[in-house]
Amino acid sequence: MRILLVWFINAVALLAVPYVLPSISVDSFITALVAALILGLVNTVLRPVLVLLTLPVTLLTLGLFIFVINGLLFWFVGSFIAGFHVAGFWSGVFGAIVYSIVSWLLSAILLGRERS
Repeated sequence: MRILLVWFINAVALLAVPYVLPSISVDSFITALVAALILGLVNTVLRPVLVLLTLPVTLLTLGLFIFVINGLLFWFVGSFIAGFHVAGFWSGVFGAIVYSIVSWLLSAILLGRERS
């Protein structure tokens, strides 16, 4: 049940991004659900591999290259999902940042702290 709630929260966060960045568009809630699912899968499978492969650059930039990786993955997902459009690389970087912040805020509000 919790994973469905997190998926829903990420879809709502993805719907909020175009209000902050007009260079990103999401056509419908169904598109946001699909894009949130694909973003989650890409971040689970591809992101760790990319972080490992770019570890020297990430260390040289003191971790700032992670923003580039996140932006590229956000832009990549926007390039092949119909109804989810990311205008370019910088839109992907800023979109990934806004998406992460909104998703984190909604998760903190709706899910709260886990009790042990």
